[in-house]
Amino acid sequence: MVPKSSSLLIWGTPKDSLKVLVRRLSELLGVKVKMADDCIGKEVEKMVAEIPEGGVLLLENVRFYKEEEKNEPEFAKKLASLADLYVNDAFGTAHQAHASTEGVVKYLKLSVAGFLTQKELGYLVGALANPKRPFAAIVGGSNVSGKINVFESLLEKVNVLLLDGGMVFTFYKTQGHSVGSSLVEEDKLDLAKSYLEKAIPSDAVIVDKFSADAKWKIVPASGIPDGWIGLDIGPDSVKAFGEALDATETVIWNGPMCVFEFDKFAAGTEKLADLSGKGVMTIIGGDCYSSGEGWSCGQVTSQLEAVPAWNSWREGKPLPGVLPLDDA
Repeated sequence: MVPKSSSLLIWGTPKDSLKVLVRRLSELLGVKVKMADDCIGKEVEKMVAEIPEGGVLLLENVRFYKEEEKNEPEFAKKLASLADLYVNDAFGTAHQAHASTEGVVKYLKLSVAGFLTQKELGYLVGALANPKRPFAAIVGGSNVSGKINVFESLLEKVNVLLLDGGMVFTFYKTQGHSVGSSLVEEDKLDLAKSYLEKAIPSDAVIVDKFSADAKWKIVPASGIPDGWIGLDIGPDSVKAFGEALDATETVIWNGPMCVFEFDKFAAGTEKLADLSGKGVMTIIGGDCYSSGEGWSCGQVTSQLEAVPAWNSWREGKPLPGVLPLDDA
């Protein structure tokens, strides 16, 4: 049910409701979880007051309200009025100054980080502030523009930087290579050229169409025929990347090497995950986290799903969802 107590709904279709979590949450906690139809209001206050000792009440999605992302004080006060203390165990929201992350803290006597948030911050602080070296970073994904600040931050810290994913075709084009119909950010060619390093794949798996059943072949990355699309790194690239990672002690990985959603073209990401996970501190995040659900990630030390927060941290930006928390 979509809450009706506010006219400021940003999206409110049934698919966005948290009701789907009730059954599984009850199983995990070993108690019957009750669900409210809203996250604020008189009815919610009544349900909170009636929670028995050891009971659990799940509130409806706070993002049904525009006040949430606007971090409006009155909305934050209403959320805070339901609790005695606040625990943020969602590091994935730490980069957002929203009512349920930064705002609510102002109106509660005690606000702390949860165990998972604490763990993820600990890995990031250790990996970036004082990493075991050699220190490598693997940056994949589709967009150069979304990784600019990440590049700048990592170049100052790492011994090895490996680039791939859809973004790499923008780098190839700056070198004058044919990229066929592969993804290219035309307005970022000059920018890519300024960041161009030799640590990009030498070969690629290409397809004649963007489909799981596409025809494919392996070609040098410098010569992708017209009409063909690059979807994965080739075996030579896997070998070269593996050799580059052999001596590393710390690996941070953000973004897959390929279109891992298609099993046939997930090999590059899978093989590199195994290579980067053998006895080294390996921290993965983003779509790499998602892709890891389907295959072994080797000895991964930590999987961080919270990529926006992770990127903000690496870029040296403050995390408003963490800064106001008490040290308890």
